Amino acid sequence: MPDDLHQRYQAAHRAYQLHAGSCGAGCARDIPRCRDGKRLYELFARLQDAYLNRLRQSRKR
Repeated sequence: MPDDLHQRYQAAHRAYQLHAGSCGAGCARDIPRCRDGKRLYELFARLQDAYLNRLRQSRKR
């Protein structure tokens, strides 16, 4: 069964990439330049950090 947190972080990444590809403010791959881009990128970063932290914790056990 796929990991929900992983799916959410991947979906957030796809959403940011779609936005960046069509952003009139010029959002780049990892440099959000508008309010919506910053919001989407921050969501992606938070979810990715949570996922990676959980992986690290599970490896310590």
